[in-house]
Amino acid sequence: MTTERLALIGGTASPYTRKMLALMRYRHIPYQITWGQPQEVLAERGIDPPRPVLLPTYLFEEDGAVVARCDSTPIIRRLEQEYSGRSVLPEDPALAFIDYLLEDFGDEWCTKYMFHYRWYPQADADNAGTLLPFTINATLPPDVHAVAAKAFAERQIGRLYVVGSNDTTAPVIDASYRRFLKAMQDLLCEQAFLLGDRPGAGDFAVYGQLTQLVGFDPTPRAIAHELSPRTVAWVDRMEDLSGLDPQADGWRMNDSLRALLCEIGRVYVPALFANARALTAGEKTWQTEIDDAPWEQQTFPYQGKCLNWIREQYQALGDSDRQRVDGWLAGTGCEPLLSVEGASQ
Repeated sequence: MTTERLALIGGTASPYTRKMLALMRYRHIPYQITWGQPQEVLAERGIDPPRPVLLPTYLFEEDGAVVARCDSTPIIRRLEQEYSGRSVLPEDPALAFIDYLLEDFGDEWCTKYMFHYRWYPQADADNAGTLLPFTINATLPPDVHAVAAKAFAERQIGRLYVVGSNDTTAPVIDASYRRFLKAMQDLLCEQAFLLGDRPGAGDFAVYGQLTQLVGFDPTPRAIAHELSPRTVAWVDRMEDLSGLDPQADGWRMNDSLRALLCEIGRVYVPALFANARALTAGEKTWQTEIDDAPWEQQTFPYQGKCLNWIREQYQALGDSDRQRVDGWLAGTGCEPLLSVEGASQ
């Protein structure tokens, strides 16, 4: 186990940065973060950028050279190998699969909540356009800030289509967010984390998006305070779990998670399969129905990989563990993830 501080570049308004910082605090991994844009920091240090460049960007030593790596999910698995103790991956293979699914949902669907609310409502877009340049450099002169704020907002609002946010899908995203909060509220009545009394990678993924939904953007913050005060408090607690003493038997599957799994099946699973069909057909956009409403957005090769990785995780399970997962997911709408034939649905 290394005692050197792990270097990364991140941003305070990046949900994935917040995900990883909280995870490293919990795991007692020493780190050193540079707040800024990875492209600029890497250029200054003469380090080749990854493709694509994402927040956070980690700097690992490999074969005597410093290399930049992104993508929080594989980085979490790498840290499990390089730093011992306080794991965020359940040892029980069936629970580990559920945790993987929760992490993917947090990273790939809950981010739709975040990006939509940040840039679709005018009040939130004004808030983000004003504050985000200051999160990069709080000393910006007023005239420079005004230009940066306008450019930032225009660029991000123009990218709403990337996550599928538009006038037609806005009610679908809003309804899903509200069901998600209700599911979290009910779950937190029964247990401290998604899979019991110990946080998994899925907790940190969901937490990362909620740092922005609850702590930065006014519209989703107001909704969360109204519908799920337990979730608001949970986000504050997740920020620093370094003092938590995790118990070996802290992970378990409870009925309190079922509503969240049903939300995954209701909205995220159909999006994954519509995206996969578009990739197979070579189409740049895809259309489907989500929650009985039309949905259209850009096709993403990465989310095609996400679907394949979920299935690989499932196929790697032994027969008895698959049966347990099958039972947990029965009736949730997630069943197509467990079948090779599901891609045609």
